[in-house]
Amino acid sequence: MFLSSFADLWRIIVVGFFAYLSLILVLRIAGKRTLSKMNAFDLVVTVALGSILATTLLNKNVSLFDGITAFATLSFFQFIVAWFSTRSKTFSKFIKSQPQLLYFKDEYLKQPMNKERITENEILQATRSQGISSIKAVKAVVLESDGSLSVLKKTQEETEQALKNVRK
Repeated sequence: MFLSSFADLWRIIVVGFFAYLSLILVLRIAGKRTLSKMNAFDLVVTVALGSILATTLLNKNVSLFDGITAFATLSFFQFIVAWFSTRSKTFSKFIKSQPQLLYFKDEYLKQPMNKERITENEILQATRSQGISSIKAVKAVVLESDGSLSVLKKTQEETEQALKNVRK
């Protein structure tokens, strides 16, 4: 119940060590994007990498080489998708969600908020987390493609360059 065998533990330790080193190597080769703030696609790949690591460690029928091959395959596909999304706006729009405007010029935008399932309280929380004590000091709140909320303060000079790629 507590211990199947010392041989099983030894296998987990040895395979775990080499799988961990392999994962670090694959992530370093794949680049910073793999470890950056994640959009939905990146999150799925990261969860899948964790699942592969766990399966490689705990399933005796999965060899270390199989696990390393799976790491490399997922990282390669993520690299290909990222490469295409940086070169094709159409492909990028297919893979990634676009930022969504939720609050603009003293008005909560109810339709986008409902679509994105964001409440006024969540917008107020994002405002407070930016050190802003009044919603009246906020020009816009944007739901970013990684799920975070960006808060833009009102300024003397009213430019909207930061909002040019945001759905209104």
